[in-house]
Amino acid sequence: MSEFARLRLAQRLREAEGYLELGMAEHALGVLDQIEQPNSSQGSVDYLRGEALRSLERYEEALVPLNRAAERLPSKINVWIALGWCHKRTGRLDLAIEALQRALTAEPTREERALLTYNLACYTSLQGHTERAVTLLRKACAIEPHFKELAQRESDFDPIRSDPGFQSVTSIIV
Repeated sequence: MSEFARLRLAQRLREAEGYLELGMAEHALGVLDQIEQPNSSQGSVDYLRGEALRSLERYEEALVPLNRAAERLPSKINVWIALGWCHKRTGRLDLAIEALQRALTAEPTREERALLTYNLACYTSLQGHTERAVTLLRKACAIEPHFKELAQRESDFDPIRSDPGFQSVTSIIV
């Protein structure tokens, strides 16, 4: 790939990211459609395409590029989180959990580990596995205490909200 083509690709990727940040997913898709033969950046293109489709709530469609991105960028935690998000919204909690568990094997940072563990707790709660969900939530809160407050408002924890273990983890002592 020529230097000009590399620069043009980088510019288009930044442009697509910018549109996504502005909530203009259709524009981001338009920019991504203009990219020819991305080669080594294909994982980034797939991730951004998946993110655009996810923000348009086209979750089933988003799974295709996100799965390709996960194959090409296995250590990029955001890809796995987006994949889990889409699986959850297509009714496949088992695959959402699997995606986040795979992300945990990719050597996430401390903050990423907390986020992944928190989301695993959410998905596990929705599956009705109270003890496992509480254990995961406890781990997430031990890393990032602000998850205690977030969990109090998170509807994913409604199935286990009355559980004493959940209440113990989310109680804030003043």
